[in-house]
Amino acid sequence: MTSITATPEKPATVPDYTAIKQRQQATWASGDYTIVGTTLQIVGETLAEAVDVRSGERVLDVAAGNGNATLAAARRFADVTSTDYVLALLDKGRGRAKAEGLDVHFEVADAEALPYEGGSFDVALSTFGVMFAPDHASAARELIRVVRPGGRIGMANWTPEGFIGRLFKIIGTHVAPPAGVRSPALWGTEAHMVALFGPRASDIQVTRKLFNFRYRSAAHFVQVFRDFYGPTHKAFGALDAGGQAALERDILALVNELDVGKGRGLVVPSEYAEIVITVG
Repeated sequence: MTSITATPEKPATVPDYTAIKQRQQATWASGDYTIVGTTLQIVGETLAEAVDVRSGERVLDVAAGNGNATLAAARRFADVTSTDYVLALLDKGRGRAKAEGLDVHFEVADAEALPYEGGSFDVALSTFGVMFAPDHASAARELIRVVRPGGRIGMANWTPEGFIGRLFKIIGTHVAPPAGVRSPALWGTEAHMVALFGPRASDIQVTRKLFNFRYRSAAHFVQVFRDFYGPTHKAFGALDAGGQAALERDILALVNELDVGKGRGLVVPSEYAEIVITVG
């Protein structure tokens, strides 16, 4: 068990979380996240293995998006409930589950106010989802609350130092994030996980891993993320032509800096934290 102790950092101002979540819902409903999300399926599979999902266990996928962790758990014959606050994303996950003949329950739910009794689940999962909840403390409390003592919470969260963490920083220099809201990339740090979950956890394991974004070229990556990935799609939409050109230039520079494909297709490693928490 980790021995780190910390207190969650408090924002300088109290944000209007309701208004922020409404904007977030519109952001994630824009574009078509599934075009990007389905490429991340391997993360859901490795997370299900790390958490040791067993057949018959009650599994909740929180902020499930188009269902990568949902499908991974269902493939292991767990009893899966898949939740998100964007109905269109749940519909995509439902379609994927149906195509594979997997029995999954889909339900609209807010990660900061889950509509379930305490201890209802053996496992809670989230791949690059709950980390975007604006009220970090509330989202963490809800994950802990709905998982039984001795159950597990498994998350995959982008780190601040990794490619996506750096991409968020670039976007933030062009389009200011909501005032007072802490960076979602904090969820990719051990100190923040211990601050949020430590008092109720008997064990916290944080392993840094890499996911490789594979696209035809840097320009292809930017085009896909501009068209389909909600945060990037909305950022470009908020800028005039000059601002869009500047944002594109900065993203291309980052992608080219990190590309290890050596001219045979784009390959950009992106660090994320694989987190397994045992509820005390």
